[in-house]
Amino acid sequence: MRKAVVAIVAVSLATTAPLRAQSPTPAAPIGPQVGDVAPDFSLPSSTKNGVLSTAVRLSDLKGQVVVLAFFPKARTSG
Repeated sequence: MRKAVVAIVAVSLATTAPLRAQSPTPAAPIGPQVGDVAPDFSLPSSTKNGVLSTAVRLSDLKGQVVVLAFFPKARTSG
């Protein structure tokens, strides 16, 4: 008889517990955001004739407008 009482109490507690909606946690931003200062970095430089021997550093271009363009299929057979 004691086991039946415990089961009834457990069921009644489970059904009377308030239901709360789970709010999604905001994802942390990945990478820099608009308006952030870009970190200094260097990339291999190239022209239409190929890769150059010196790399280009972002700090060397301070005060100039810099546009990075990526062409993933450039110089490939695809």
